[in-house]
Amino acid sequence: MYQKYKNAELVKPSGLELKDRLVGVQRVTKVTKGGRAFGFSAIVVVGDENGVVGHGLGKSKDVATAIAKAIEDAKKNLVRIPLQKGTVPHEQKGKFGGARVYIQPASSGTGVIAGGAVRAVLEAVGVHNVLSKSQGSSNPHNVVKTTFDALLQLRDAGVVAKQRGISLEKVFKG
Repeated sequence: MYQKYKNAELVKPSGLELKDRLVGVQRVTKVTKGGRAFGFSAIVVVGDENGVVGHGLGKSKDVATAIAKAIEDAKKNLVRIPLQKGTVPHEQKGKFGGARVYIQPASSGTGVIAGGAVRAVLEAVGVHNVLSKSQGSSNPHNVVKTTFDALLQLRDAGVVAKQRGISLEKVFKG
């Protein structure tokens, strides 16, 4: 799922204290010869609020089963996100489908300035101070995937120094 990201570190769910957040539940309808068949799809974000987060989608005929399936799916897709003093290391843009998300680090005390699906993902990953803007599509499925796109592109200074083969001081001072 995260093959296109070079620095995506997959995490096993064992031994982690994961908290789940329900992003959205949609009622879907299939029209058949005998009438309408209703089902539900749920999108859930799970995280340990310390840099590990994952998202999942579950579908079922009833809401509770759909949510349970979504949580199980989310636990299979956990990744580690680099955080720095309760915020993101640098500003980043993400895109998926028609949705666009911009996230920017904020000073201590700012809080999570984000709406809906972006807020659920950022709180699950453990970000306490961030500014964000969601543009384009407001579909929660696409907004969650867009936020993950932005988060998976983040790199901390140590990783940048290692990739460039220079010292950590040179990254900041040029």
